[in-house]
Amino acid sequence: MRTGAEYLAGLDDGRTVILDGKVVEDVGAHPAFAGIRTTIAELFDIAAEPARGMQYQAPETGETANLVFSAPRSQADLDARRQAVQTWAKHTHGWVGRSPDHVGTFFAGFAAHPEVFAGVEGDDRDYAGNVRRYYERILRENLYVTYAIIPPQVSRATTASGWEGDFLQVGVVEEREGGLVIRGSQMLATGAPVADEVFVTCIKPLGPDDTDFAISFALPAATPGMKMYCRRPYSTTATSDFDYPLTSRYDEHDVLMVFDDVLVPWDRVFINRNLDALRRQFFDTGAHALGNWQAQTRLTVKLQFIAAVARKVTQVNGTDRIPGVQERLGELAAIVSCVESALLAAQMTAAPDDSGLYVPGRRALYGIMGLQSETYPRAIQILRDLVGGGVMQLPSSVEDLRSDLTRADVERYIQSPGVSSEERVKLFKLAWDIIGSEFAGRHQQYELFYAGAPFVVKGAYTYRNFGYEALVAELDEFLAGYGAGIPEEVHDA
Repeated sequence: MRTGAEYLAGLDDGRTVILDGKVVEDVGAHPAFAGIRTTIAELFDIAAEPARGMQYQAPETGETANLVFSAPRSQADLDARRQAVQTWAKHTHGWVGRSPDHVGTFFAGFAAHPEVFAGVEGDDRDYAGNVRRYYERILRENLYVTYAIIPPQVSRATTASGWEGDFLQVGVVEEREGGLVIRGSQMLATGAPVADEVFVTCIKPLGPDDTDFAISFALPAATPGMKMYCRRPYSTTATSDFDYPLTSRYDEHDVLMVFDDVLVPWDRVFINRNLDALRRQFFDTGAHALGNWQAQTRLTVKLQFIAAVARKVTQVNGTDRIPGVQERLGELAAIVSCVESALLAAQMTAAPDDSGLYVPGRRALYGIMGLQSETYPRAIQILRDLVGGGVMQLPSSVEDLRSDLTRADVERYIQSPGVSSEERVKLFKLAWDIIGSEFAGRHQQYELFYAGAPFVVKGAYTYRNFGYEALVAELDEFLAGYGAGIPEEVHDA
């Protein structure tokens, strides 16, 4: 099992990460990536400890591998997988959305259904074998793979073939003996600057004229011609761990990937201009359900953490006996319980598909995903209401607690009964990093659109997987069991 130190050693590989108009010389040393790369290294170290229960014997390789990458073949496998994902999520308290287990989970689904990746007629290259072998690499090497699967926001009204300008979305420019030549851009490769590799494809439905963009491949982060344009990092403005406890540790960098005629070797191509395979890769393999079950495991841990902060705030403020406050805490508890219950329900209703892969129950899974754009903002709003102005009555930084000039005033005026000034300030600084900092704002937007636009999640996933047909059939049977007693001849008339 790869350790954190081994992971960190691989970051100085010449990858092209761009910040403020310049190429970052060494991602492994740049301060903007210090917190998140350290956190990812800690995750690998946790997995490398046998006592943590995150290792198993992978049947695909016959070797020891990380349970978070496993392809579950039974209810017991599924439970063990969730426990492993939860172990990592608890270490980050759910604040790292694109940890290595997310995209690795999708490849577990892909590899269970390699037939989906067969080439179009006349193309006999072994794309199915490429998918299977790549998944085995993830297992053997404990790889951190992220993905860019959404077209750039050039126009939401049309697909790439209708845009003015060639290859704004990543697509195939040329086919060579050595592989595909790729040009264009794709979003939103969260975590790419500190990942080992980037998986690139398109989850958005494409039209019949978009064949050149119907591709799927994975490349090392340091591939020549592949550039990563990062949003502005928040961690560099975090004055200390004390002032920004989440920003300083868990700031994942969202990235626009740009490809300047990049050569993708044939053994790294999974889909080559195949609209049918592109459509099927996520939804006919179980990958989408399994991957989002991992995401809901993480979200459950995150909501539990937010609930703990809310409860602690009311204890410190002495408001936890007020009926209105208890009602808010009860509502927050209901939100967290519903998400957790749906997560477990998806596990309990899981069933094997025709390959033997156990896929979480889609009704419960997509049901709670359909409400994510409402439950997460509501949880944040409850915490916001409970902290009130307390997050504004805070010292400018931890230096105000240390300075001889300011310490006495801070200790006298910013404290609570039985709670020291330092402990109160620490708690409310954490609350601000959840509800008010730039990191907090980014997370609200992130969770709102985690699985896509809310109308897509509710319409395409929740609605279609609910099972309305069976319910309506039962209703029709009930309605047929009684009537108004009108004679048949009246009906005929």
